[in-house]
Amino acid sequence: MEVTQDQQQFLPGEAVKAAVRITNLSGQELSLGGEEDWLSFSMESREGTVVPKLGEVPVLGTFVLESSKVAIKRVDLAPYFMLTHPGRYQIVATVRVKGWNREIISTPRPFDVIEGVKIWEQEVGVPKPPGANDAEPEIRRYLLQQANYIRGQIRLYVRVTDQYGRTVRVFALGPMVSFGRPDPQIDRSSNLHVLYQDGASAFSYVVCDLQGEIIKRQTYDYSESRPRLRVADDGNISVIGGARRVTASDVPPPKQEDSGEGAPSGGPNRPTNQLSSAKPAR
Repeated sequence: MEVTQDQQQFLPGEAVKAAVRITNLSGQELSLGGEEDWLSFSMESREGTVVPKLGEVPVLGTFVLESSKVAIKRVDLAPYFMLTHPGRYQIVATVRVKGWNREIISTPRPFDVIEGVKIWEQEVGVPKPPGANDAEPEIRRYLLQQANYIRGQIRLYVRVTDQYGRTVRVFALGPMVSFGRPDPQIDRSSNLHVLYQDGASAFSYVVCDLQGEIIKRQTYDYSESRPRLRVADDGNISVIGGARRVTASDVPPPKQEDSGEGAPSGGPNRPTNQLSSAKPAR
């Protein structure tokens, strides 16, 4: 058994996603997932201090793992551990095989919680539904943060907080060039639009809502002019200039005919299933 992660550095409040990879080489079928504690997690800091738990990670769900097969359980650990301070941490996963009365413990998986530098913020009101009274609106705040990632890479983050400063969600938009300056704008519906440069001549355009959900993601290339945001008189925002390039990471997902050549550029989408199994690599 091993714990893997797609990234090793996270901002406080960001989803800390991990995958537990379980290989069955026992020569028999295993029935797992039938008990709430069949899989559990612990975490400690580099100094050896145990990270307090806020709850148990939900893992219930019975499945049969055949001999010579691999199962992968994907989880988000952030809501269940108090990861409020920057530092070095490590995750340990424990699988309990009920029929054997035995526990299997993974090798610790290290990761870092890092601080981001705030580069922009804006308070906005939450729009009221039609027919609502004119009471004072609920306030939320958008923040753009940048963090130095591994190998000198700069990553751009969005953080959404409520009126009390509590984080609603924080997530990475993606890598950003060091010489670029993101352009954030708020539309009439209090959605955040961000256009930022992530390559020598490539720009990403992302729109997110007050829940921190991405509702649009597009890629633009510098062509005869540089892409930029335009705010219309009615408060709507659009990208002008540059050349739109359809990619597999677009939100909403592109249709095949959008790319003009069948499959969009950018490679296949990453699988999102929570539990998968396959034969182990030789």
